[in-house]
Amino acid sequence: MIRLIHIENIAVVESVELAFGDGFNVLTGETGAGKSIVIDALSAVTGGRVSRELVRTGAEAAAVTAVFSDVDTADWLSDNGVAVDEDGCVYLSRRVTADGRSVCRVNGSPVSTAQLRELGGLLIDIHGQNDGRKLLDDASHRAYLDAFGGYTELLDEYETAYALLRSKRDELEAASMDEGEKERLADMLRYQIGELEAADIQAGELARLEERRALLTNASRLTRALDGAYGALRGGEDAQGAVALISGAQADMEEALRYSDSFAPLAGQLRDLRYAAEESAEELRARMGDLEFSPEELENLEDRRARLLRVMRRYGGDEESALLFLEEQRERLRSIESAEERIKQLDGELSAAAERAGGLADTLSERRRAAAEGLRTRIAGQLECLNMAGVIFEVEFEPVSGEYGLSACGRENARFLMSANAGQAPGRISRIASGGELSRIMLAMKNVLIENDGIDAMVFDEVDAGVSGIAAQRVAEKLCDLSRGRQVLCVTHLPQIAAMADTHFAVTKSESGGRAVTSVTELDGDGRELELSRLIGGERVTDATRKAAREQLDAASEYKRQAVRLD
Repeated sequence: MIRLIHIENIAVVESVELAFGDGFNVLTGETGAGKSIVIDALSAVTGGRVSRELVRTGAEAAAVTAVFSDVDTADWLSDNGVAVDEDGCVYLSRRVTADGRSVCRVNGSPVSTAQLRELGGLLIDIHGQNDGRKLLDDASHRAYLDAFGGYTELLDEYETAYALLRSKRDELEAASMDEGEKERLADMLRYQIGELEAADIQAGELARLEERRALLTNASRLTRALDGAYGALRGGEDAQGAVALISGAQADMEEALRYSDSFAPLAGQLRDLRYAAEESAEELRARMGDLEFSPEELENLEDRRARLLRVMRRYGGDEESALLFLEEQRERLRSIESAEERIKQLDGELSAAAERAGGLADTLSERRRAAAEGLRTRIAGQLECLNMAGVIFEVEFEPVSGEYGLSACGRENARFLMSANAGQAPGRISRIASGGELSRIMLAMKNVLIENDGIDAMVFDEVDAGVSGIAAQRVAEKLCDLSRGRQVLCVTHLPQIAAMADTHFAVTKSESGGRAVTSVTELDGDGRELELSRLIGGERVTDATRKAAREQLDAASEYKRQAVRLD
């Protein structure tokens, strides 16, 4: 349950800290004082949506910290790499800057907003002012019924089977194209494959062609350069080449060695130089002999290069892409040519998928009808406790119109119906229920749905909307009953509900330095009596209103004592 929340710079709240108690916690205050800001802060720190408008005007950032204790979050903390705090509590924090950026932490470790929202869903259930309006949307009713039924694994199993059914149906439709269209596509594929196969593209061929083309287009200049180099090495009719000159120098040096050994190193260098010159000349002669140039080769090379470039431009831009395209088209052609066999296979797979999804949908329908009867009974009991004993609550099922009689949710949609008056046929809640009835139906629904959700903290923001008199007293008693098994936090305007509180906070708004400031104070016995007097009589607090407040508090205390005895 939530032990503490610290709020800074949210809307008109500059700095507020609330320490919640066990059982029933209530916040009261004038309209516009900022009671719902506490709920907004709780929503923000448990991963709810926020915007920069949340930040108090003039502040750099808004921040919320919340401390939860006695919660079973060890698995979540381990799965998300968050350390367990030494005192066993879970510390959540969220900071929202004036430009809308958000930083979330759990036990000091940074987490994403999605992670914070997931953890928040395990810690607290917030029932906002607009949640009751969801009952006006028939599309939301099936989800309420399924949540009550508790057959999550069956739902997941069905959704997987239905997704497979859709996939097989789409695959069969793609394979079962018009025969004329199939033949036209096959002809196009055969043409593309034929053109690519005729081109006989080889990886790296274009680079080799470019290299040879460069050689052929510069053949005359290359020949002149090689002839000049060879003549310089071997010489000609008019002059000696480098080989002969070096050989002569070596012979003269060998003669010099007869008179002085000191020339031996130089003689060795000249000998090595002669060998190198001779080897270079021989290699050059061999390479010149290998060179064969012809205009026909260049013409053939240009034709091949142009063909490759043309085909590659058409089918991918380079050799690798063109070869990949060829393989893809071959596979498409094989698929078309074997389509009849594949269609038979898909027909069988589709039938099996439809049978599987249909069987699960039938089971789901049975579970839903059983859950509907249980929900009807439980809601009727809750509504009777909320001064709506004559109300009839029913669940109506409507078959879906999808293929195979199935949709993503099964074979049927669910709709809640009610009759608020004796003799009146049940009709859609959106057309019959008043605001007060909606509030009480939603409270009844919450009471039924939360029994097995494992969440120990619940928040109600003005669940008393449209409720007064005896109905208000019954709502107060229901919230009090609910708080005996878990922690409940409620924002209210009704003295009947406020009187039931175990911990009572008063929210007030004042002006400081020309700005509105909201503060929250935990009330003692006298403070509660005064606050209830204000709720009963308004601004004018009299002896009569104070007496009524004391009576209200005494009645609440007696109700709690009786409830404890019954437990």
